[in-house]
Amino acid sequence: MSALPVPADATLPATTAQLFIDNEAVPAQTGQTLPVVDPSTGTVFGQIARGQRDDVDRAVRSARRAFDGPWGRTDAAQRGRLLLKLAQLVEREREPLARIESRDTGKPLRQARADATALARYFEFYGGAADKLHGQTLPYQEGYTVMTLREPHGVTGHIVPWNYPMQIFGRSVGASLAAGNACVVKPAEDACLSLLRIGELAAEAGLPPGTLNIVPGLGAEAGQALAEHPGVDHLSFTGSTDTGRRVAQAAAAHFCPVTLELGGKSPQLVFADADLQAAMPVLVNAIIQNAGQTCSAGSRILVERSIYDATVAQLAERFAALRAGPASADLDLGPLVTRKQQQRVWDFLSDAQASDLRFAAQGQIVDHAPSEGFYQAPVLLADVPIEHRLSQHEIFGPVLIVTPFDDEAQALAFANGTDYGLVAGVWTQDGARQMRIARRLQSGQVFINNYGAGGGVELPFGGVKHSGYGREKGFEALYAFTSLKTVAIRHG
Repeated sequence: MSALPVPADATLPATTAQLFIDNEAVPAQTGQTLPVVDPSTGTVFGQIARGQRDDVDRAVRSARRAFDGPWGRTDAAQRGRLLLKLAQLVEREREPLARIESRDTGKPLRQARADATALARYFEFYGGAADKLHGQTLPYQEGYTVMTLREPHGVTGHIVPWNYPMQIFGRSVGASLAAGNACVVKPAEDACLSLLRIGELAAEAGLPPGTLNIVPGLGAEAGQALAEHPGVDHLSFTGSTDTGRRVAQAAAAHFCPVTLELGGKSPQLVFADADLQAAMPVLVNAIIQNAGQTCSAGSRILVERSIYDATVAQLAERFAALRAGPASADLDLGPLVTRKQQQRVWDFLSDAQASDLRFAAQGQIVDHAPSEGFYQAPVLLADVPIEHRLSQHEIFGPVLIVTPFDDEAQALAFANGTDYGLVAGVWTQDGARQMRIARRLQSGQVFINNYGAGGGVELPFGGVKHSGYGREKGFEALYAFTSLKTVAIRHG
């Protein structure tokens, strides 16, 4: 029985998607479901099982059996082979997965295709790394040999948001499986269909039953139950700062370590010697990608005053040409994910109007976009004070704010002047300045004369301050999904 039947033409049937536990599709124990809404049209096109506490408990117990049994006895080389097989299956299913994700989240098809490609790359990377996660031999006193061992935690929980389900699943679950853990995933209720299909592909790849379990449901029900479950040995959460705080508090009750990747208000600093021709498309794409619903979105631009007017003019020209529309139209951006998210962005824009901020440019929603879809045209706001709410808080929509600065010290003060510290970009040809700024920015990632580095599966990712703690992606994620054991042998 399939958790999510996908016919050859990849159109999604209006049927109920189940939970995925023990390599099988199963209904929620209550039999309750949640609607699946197409953000492009605002219409319901299916149902998902509404997992709750008993379902999470069933999934955790399944994962524990796998860890204590066949999965825990699988050596690292074989774990790697299984993940590489899964990567191949994702590549095979790239187009159906992209179409599922596009309809479920509203993102343009080309972005969904890129996400499916990134997912395959995560499994490929961690499949290749599984047998290369080594401990060390430590120099110590005469007569001793001391070594460290990296061991899996056991059962790991993964709370995955709606903005990049496939990518965040890959970077979190891929690393955890490579390290030898068994996983329970709680995807967002607003976008979980692609992950249920990936669960089926994992079973096809040969992962033993219970190794990977997926329980969709509401955050306050299934998510809370996973965070509180005493059988979870490590928890990974990506989402808002407020929810991350509650997740960490729940996990702390049973001393469960947590990796938190939270919000951002990421700045890009543009100095007078920047190559604006190279910077301009990157500055725009960093905010319109996924309709601005990205934790690492470059949502504010700080520009040296001598080139400020020219930079705003070039940004305005590009923003005016941007088009938003249905995901299937594959335009510059699709709809926002839900009506609630649309209203959140509208509230920020109403605040901007009430504060008499300068609307420098606005894109368009195409005429053929369904009136009930959750659309927001991209907006460029200029001369926004650093202390304003729009400079301080995450909007999570296609709204870019621009602020001038006078010198390097002020640029750094403005860049570091929020509660967040996830990503930052710096545009300058001055090599000494590049290093000074990079070292002084309070941010988990800094990009010089680029932004995002094409996703960078290999690049450790995570924040400081209210953007969270711990690191995902690259080898750092493997370390996070293991505990370090020291073994001291006295042999005389």
